[in-house]
Amino acid sequence: MKALRTPEERFDNLPGYPFAPNYVQVSDTEGGELRVHYLDEGPRDAAPVLLMHGEPSWSYLYRKMIPVLVAAGHRVIAPDLVGFGRSDKPADRNDYTYQRHVDWMQSVLDQLQLQDVTLVCQDWGGLIGLRLVADNPDSFARVVAANTMLPTGDQDPGEAFKNWQKFSQEVPEFPTGGIIDGATTTELKPDVIAAYDAPYPDESYKEGARQFPLLVPVSPDNPASEANRAAWKVLSQWSKPFLTAFSDSDPITAGGDKIMQKMIPGCEGQNHTTIVNGGHFLQEDQGEALAKVVVEFISANA
Repeated sequence: MKALRTPEERFDNLPGYPFAPNYVQVSDTEGGELRVHYLDEGPRDAAPVLLMHGEPSWSYLYRKMIPVLVAAGHRVIAPDLVGFGRSDKPADRNDYTYQRHVDWMQSVLDQLQLQDVTLVCQDWGGLIGLRLVADNPDSFARVVAANTMLPTGDQDPGEAFKNWQKFSQEVPEFPTGGIIDGATTTELKPDVIAAYDAPYPDESYKEGARQFPLLVPVSPDNPASEANRAAWKVLSQWSKPFLTAFSDSDPITAGGDKIMQKMIPGCEGQNHTTIVNGGHFLQEDQGEALAKVVVEFISANA
């Protein structure tokens, strides 16, 4: 599998991102390996909080949350999905599949030997992270789902997602930082937009970002639909603490929190939260507020 690696200097002096890089190698499933980047902050002997980003962001999205979580005594793990951030980027769009994304993150989970994990997931971080929870229920202690869902293709995804999917395939230049800026309630500064663009020196590095919208199950016969239905069978019996913390201004995932609250037993009795003045990327708009919600949730369900 041919993969591109973003030059390290692209990540120098990014605003608000002083964290040291860490790397593991994962199988590319074709006999080779891919390098996956992750952040590892806070005490190594503390139970980990696993922060999983989505499309087209990377671990930079969590820079406002990490200090709050570390200050509360937590170890924080924030990987970059394959194709994003400092992780390697397969050059052929066909090399990206939903199952491979799950397998690549499963390898990270295994290599880091993470247990007693609190998952915090948004966007594709939930599509992948909730699969990991279903596949490794004993490794996860609790879940915070923010602006995400685990679709099976059995329901219409809605006009907002269809419009995004169409845009992602037709736009000549995929404007990564601009997409983040357009899906927040706050106006991002130019240096922050540039930081979201940093992993992608040119369009050839964006094949993963381009492919992600096409991998979301939007029909019942999608290749990932059956695996996601199987994951829902596990989640529908998940009695460990599960919190929804959706924002108030996200047309893509609006209503998904109510579905999870209804279907996942662990949601019962939790202080489900609506993050005010937050767009789709609520970590960018209200990162500190979301981090405090996570800290309080862990403390209340220790």
